[in-house]
Order: sequence, then structure tokens, then C-alpha cells
Amino acid sequence: MTRSTAENRSPAPADQQEPGVGAEERAAEILRQHDTSSRFRTDLGWWTWIVGGLSVAFTLYHLYYALERPFTGWIHGALHLAGATSLVFLLYPASKKLLDLKPTGVLWKDVLVGRGRGVPWYDAVLAAAGMAVNLYIVFRYEYLVGNAVQILGFSALDYAVAVAGTLLVLEATRRCVGLPIVIIAGCAIAYAVFGNMSPIFPHRGRSWDAFATETFLSTRSIFGTPLQVSANFIFLFLLFAVVLLRTNIGQFFNDLAFRAAGKYTGGPAKAAVAASGLQGMVSGSSVANTVASGSFTIPIMKKAGFKPHFAAATEATASTGGQLMPPIMGAAAFIMAQNVPDLEYNDLIVIAIIPAVLYFLGAFLSVHFEAKRREIKGLPVEDLPSIRSLVTRADLLLPLVVIIGTLIAGLTPTRAALLGIATAVVLSFFRSSTRLNVRGFVELFIAAARTALPVIAACATAGIVAGTVTATGLGGQLGRGLVNLAGGSFLLVLFFVMIACIILGMGLPTTANYVVTASVAAPILYNNFDVPLIAAHMFVFFFGILADITPPVCLAAYAGAGIAGANPMAAGVAAVKIALAGFLIPYAFILEPALLLQGTWDELTIALVTVIVGMIALAAGLAGYLLLRANVVERTLLIVGGLMLIYPDLMISVGGMVGLAVAVVLQLVHRGRGDGSSEKTETDDDAHVTARGGGSVENPAPGMA
Repeated sequence: MTRSTAENRSPAPADQQEPGVGAEERAAEILRQHDTSSRFRTDLGWWTWIVGGLSVAFTLYHLYYALERPFTGWIHGALHLAGATSLVFLLYPASKKLLDLKPTGVLWKDVLVGRGRGVPWYDAVLAAAGMAVNLYIVFRYEYLVGNAVQILGFSALDYAVAVAGTLLVLEATRRCVGLPIVIIAGCAIAYAVFGNMSPIFPHRGRSWDAFATETFLSTRSIFGTPLQVSANFIFLFLLFAVVLLRTNIGQFFNDLAFRAAGKYTGGPAKAAVAASGLQGMVSGSSVANTVASGSFTIPIMKKAGFKPHFAAATEATASTGGQLMPPIMGAAAFIMAQNVPDLEYNDLIVIAIIPAVLYFLGAFLSVHFEAKRREIKGLPVEDLPSIRSLVTRADLLLPLVVIIGTLIAGLTPTRAALLGIATAVVLSFFRSSTRLNVRGFVELFIAAARTALPVIAACATAGIVAGTVTATGLGGQLGRGLVNLAGGSFLLVLFFVMIACIILGMGLPTTANYVVTASVAAPILYNNFDVPLIAAHMFVFFFGILADITPPVCLAAYAGAGIAGANPMAAGVAAVKIALAGFLIPYAFILEPALLLQGTWDELTIALVTVIVGMIALAAGLAGYLLLRANVVERTLLIVGGLMLIYPDLMISVGGMVGLAVAVVLQLVHRGRGDGSSEKTETDDDAHVTARGGGSVENPAPGMA
């Protein structure tokens, strides 16, 4: 088939498309390039049996513990970390270059370096060591919590285990999560030990022995709240997500989104926003979500007429926002519920709904006005998934309904996760394509264990940071220093905290991201100002997550650009523009806590109306289109008016409404005169494309079946 024929061909109905050749391999390669957690060994040779057996045992143990609770929290955390650490060393090489090293033929060199298939000897040793240091806690538990240690102190063996355990956690985290969080933890360790020599925020310092034992042989650091939450709740919800994806709910989300939004102006981009938001409920990674959903949505957006960098930015923005979506919120919701006293997890997921919906509304508005400016139409109805195909798969939503319903009803997250898992497993038997046999269950358990490894490692390492901040009083000192730097200005402090959270969150997975920002930045707000605790934690959580689309790192934008064939930095800048409302929403709920249900219904209603109208004006001003193309004066009025409306002060909002009204009047006058109807910007000449027949995809990803 010639190129012209392929480009002009209308696609088959979405629920009849065939998977694209090589699409999955390309997506996997992009994921490995930008996501450290995806760089694991796949050719294990006979080690497959050992890794598989350990993974299955690891998953079964967590199910057993959830049902029986046979051990104390510390022992459970140690077993949780023991299995995870050993699996990390067996699956993740010391360097990504080792994944592609081919044997040289010289046996002793290949064995020494670890070339070829299987697990090299040194990683097997590290895996055994990672298991041993954690089992030391299990078998010496009575001694470690007894009076002898309190009176006589730790032994030389205790010190050796503590140092080895800490170093193994850091190395395991570097391999499966990445270097940024290890650098942050390394700085925390240096500050804890050498704080008496610090030029800023000094403290008396600690001996290495005392620091090591408190870090690994207590529940105040590595085995603190993040790892306990990971062991008790997060693993079960990750297993739930794996089971849910096994039922092909990701494809159902894509189809549902395209059917709901695909026929409207800029439909492919709007559908991408909706699909990624839905998938974000069961995904714990902005990058993974970008690649999984973007490999299908980005080519369709490009074909519809969106610039490659804008298509990449749209997917990255939506996938990043998926981490803000209740009930899972990238698994950070469970830790946040532990960090905020008197706040139940069930209440948190209700509180988080409004900020998440506002974030996605802002993204919708941005792509809508961009599509209007570029005159990008929707997809033909015949190219969208049929209503019948959606109705026949509507039962796939039942596990989500069960898990959300049971949480709201007051059941514990553990029970809700178990019920959700059971529901998803039962549903899998109703279709031959998803029905689980013995091998299917084994693969499911292995996938669950592997999916959890980066989260567990990140929680353990983030615990070091949290423990150091608490033990040294860094949070209080940092808060006072920042307030002094801002001259006491609350808005300036908020801006500094935003920048700090974006910097701290760069390159970190969601759970570690939140733990670090909540430990370092959140206390600045609630210790020095009258900010509700939940508002401070949501503020730092938002901006830590938004680091994934904020240049220069913007990992999600880089992943989207890899699929779109776009400039990564241009995609990052466009993502910030699309998500600008997301950058303003945290300021809005800090200044008006009613948006987090911390006020009256009247306050909430007024705040919602002004914020939503302000988001419309801001998105239109940034895109340069409201009723028709806007000139410089109209764009300025829209942007300034939108910012004033979003600011939760009635008098300021009234001024913003006046600015918006003036812009609307000017647009109506110009439209009446016929001005601007044919005006184009210099970047539009090659982008004036409609989506008629534009659903066909270059290198299409798996169809919307």
C-alpha cells in the first residue's frame, strides 16, 4: 500500500482494529528508556524458576497476612522488605548496559562481569544478603525490642547488620527506582551524621553507629510509616491493579473515553485526557501511564492535526494527573491518611475528588480551545467504538465499584482491596481471553511482585529522609529560614514551597515523591501559618507530582515525546501550559480550604464557580481563542481575568469577571464585523487539519477492542 493510500484511508471501527506491528515492542523500549523501574532482566535462564517461585511466595504471603495478621508490624515490614530486596537484586542489573551485554566466549570474563543470560554471581550474593539482614530482624525480634538492648546497647553484629541493611536498601533503590531519591537520601544521611559541621541549619550531629542502628534496627526510619503502609495496603492495591489490567480494563477505558469525547472538537485529545485519567486510578506511574495509553492515543492525536509536541504534552499531562485521582492516587493516599491525624482514608478519597476533577477540567479546556483555534474536528461516529461493545464490557467496572463502595461504606482499605481483587478474579472467568488457569495465576502473582518492587524500595529509602527530618528538627529550621527569606509573605512562601516540591519530586515515583515532600515541605506551611493540615499535604503532593511534566526533567513529557517523535523540551513546555490550571489549583485550595471540604457549602459553591470560570478564561487566553481567534488585548484580558477569578477573594474575582466580560464583548464585536474569522497564526499553516478520516494511526497501537 502506498503512503498516500494509507494516509487517506478511513480506519476500521475502533472495536475492530488490529494491533499494530511492533507497537508493543516500541512502547516497551520507550518505557525502558525513560522509566528505571522497567529496566529488569527478562532472559533469566534457569533462574526463572527461582525468581518465579520467590515472587509467587511473596504475593501469597501478603494475601495470607491480610487475612490472618499473624505477626507484628515490624516483623511484617522486615519480611516485606526481605522479599523485595532479594527480588530487586535478582531482576535489576547494576547498570542498564548490563542488560544488553553479549557473551564474549571467554568463560571466566563472562562470569566475572555477568554477561549473558541469567543472574550474575554477585547479584545472587547481594540478593541473599538482602534477605539475610531483614530476616535477622525477624529471628532476633525479641532481643531487639527487649530491655537488654536498651541497657547494654547494640552488639558489633547489630551494627554490621544495620550498616549492611541500609546500604543494600540504597543500592536496591538505585537499581529499580533511580539515582535522584538515593542522592536525596544520601544528603539526609550526611546531614544527620555531620550536621554539626553544616553551614546552614546546623545541629549537634550523630555518630555513625547510632544513626545506622536507628535507621535499620528501629521503626523510625526505613521501617517507618511509608514502609508499613506499603506492606499493609499498597501491595494489595497494586495486586488489585494488576488483576484489573488482566481483565483488559485499560482498553475498555480507552474505548469508553473515545466514545464519550471522540466526536467533539479536538476529540482525540479530549479522549486521551479522559482515558489517562481513568487509567490513573489503577496506575502508580506517570511515565508508565504515558507510554501505555500514549502508544495508542498520541498517533491518533497527531493524525487529527495536533502538533507532535502538543500530542505528547496532552498525554503526559493527563497521565500525570492520573496520580492525583482517587481512590489510589498513585498509592500515596494511604500514606497521606497516616500522616494527617483524625483523617480516615475513606474521607481522604472524597476530599481529593474536587482538586482532581478541577485538574482534568483544566486539561480539557486547554485542548478544547487549542482544537478550536486549529479547527480540528472530532472523529466520525462510525470510527468510534460501538455502544454495544461498551455495554457488553460494562461489567469490567464492577471491581472499581466494589472497592470504592466498600471504602465509602467504612471498610478498611485492606478488606476493600481483597474484595476488589476477588471480584476482578471472578470476572476474569467470564471471558475466554482473560480466564485464568494455573499458569495465569502464577504469572499474575509474579507480575504483582515485580510491580511492587520499585514502590517498596522507594518507600524504604524515603523513610530514611523522613526519619532524618524528624530526628534532626530540619523541618522546623527549614520553615523558619524560608519564612525569613520570604519576608513573612505567605504567597511568596507558597511559591518557594512549590519550587522546592518540584525540585524534590523530579525523577521520583509517586509514593516516594509524596513522602519526601510531606516530610520536608509540608511542615513549613502548617507550622508557620494557619493552613489546615490536609491542605498543606495536598499542596506538596500536587507539586511533587507535577514535577513529572515540569522542565527540565519532565520524565512523562520525555516519554510522550519519544512516542510522538517530538522535541522533549517543547513537549514539557506545552505540558506546563496545558496543566497551568493544575499549577494554580493548589494555591486556590490553600487560600480557600472549602475546595477541600474544609468549609461551608456556600463557600464551596462560590469558590467552585469562580475557579471554573477563571479556568475557562485562562485556558482561552493561553490558547488564543474564545469565540474566535483572540488578539493581544483580548488574550491579556482573558489571562489576567482568569487569574483574578481563580484567586479566592470575592472582590478580586469580581474584577476578574469584569475583565472577562470586556474580552467577551470585544470578541462579539469582532465576530459581528467578521474580523478574525480567517486570521491564522504563523504556526497554524501546517496544522489546519481536520480529523475526518484521521483516525488511522501510523504504527497503530493495539486497537480499541
